[in-house]
Amino acid sequence: MHMTISRSSKNRLSTLFFRIAVLGVFTAAATLGLQAEQPAAAPAQPALNLQASLMAPLDLSSSSSSSSSSDSDAAAPVEHFDMSTAAALQPPPRRRYRRPNYSDSHTNPDGSNKYTFMVGGGFVLPTGGTHNYASPGWKFQVGAGRNFNKTLGVLLQFDYDKMGIQTHTLNSQLALYNSLGATDQNGNPLSQLNGYIHDWSFSLDPIVNYYTSDTWGAYVTGGVGLYHKATVFTIPGVGTYCDPYYGCYQYRADQPIDKYTSNAFGVNGGLGFTYKLSRWSGTRLYGEARYVWTDNSPRRYDVSGNTNYFNAFPQASARTTFIPVTFGIRF
Repeated sequence: MHMTISRSSKNRLSTLFFRIAVLGVFTAAATLGLQAEQPAAAPAQPALNLQASLMAPLDLSSSSSSSSSSDSDAAAPVEHFDMSTAAALQPPPRRRYRRPNYSDSHTNPDGSNKYTFMVGGGFVLPTGGTHNYASPGWKFQVGAGRNFNKTLGVLLQFDYDKMGIQTHTLNSQLALYNSLGATDQNGNPLSQLNGYIHDWSFSLDPIVNYYTSDTWGAYVTGGVGLYHKATVFTIPGVGTYCDPYYGCYQYRADQPIDKYTSNAFGVNGGLGFTYKLSRWSGTRLYGEARYVWTDNSPRRYDVSGNTNYFNAFPQASARTTFIPVTFGIRF
């Protein structure tokens, strides 16, 4: 079979061969140029054993400057890890802290005040046999002491307790005094009789704070002391006072007509609570109730006048019991 190629086909084939030849010449020239620019081959390096490098112990004692050494230094053998150096690099052991110590001339190691002061007042309720002739009254209290810690302390207290006398007791005594011929300042029989009982004491009282919080507290206390009891009967009187600028004027002044005193040792005990005004302050309000018993020595009744003493009221020297209730402040 005979193929006839047209003139146009021959021209297209000639153009294609020419383009292929030109592309080959440029490719060969580019390859030769790149080979000429490459540097001389580096000398062969020994093969790096990656597994051996990872398994080798790490030397932490080397300085940080070794990390910037040359490639030849990196190929040096790794030294063995020094355990003594590792121990030296460990952080110091954790310190143990004790409770803060506030101890000084005014403060105990637990933060409580070494010294305490108190002042208060309240009312008095006679009990037992004392209630048969005495009526409720009022009281005053002041004291100071030493705190050994937040729980235990001791107080030295002064208490002044004043009670009245029952009306039926006053009426009985009034009849007795009139029968004995007692008169007032004008020489007239007695028409009215008054009286009171006061009992002042000095006592030493330990205190135990069995509950303490930032605001509230509770304590138990008790002690022993010396009690002085005085029973006084009075009649109404008139006194006169003269002032150089305003002249003289009269006033009512009860006059004692009979008085009895008795000294005795006594004991007391009770419970109390405290309220702290501020959690940052040592000042506290307090309220307490105690029971007081005094061991007075009874004296026999004698109004005969044949003995060296006169005793128209033997209850004055009888044992005394009462409950004082006190409210005050401690600081």
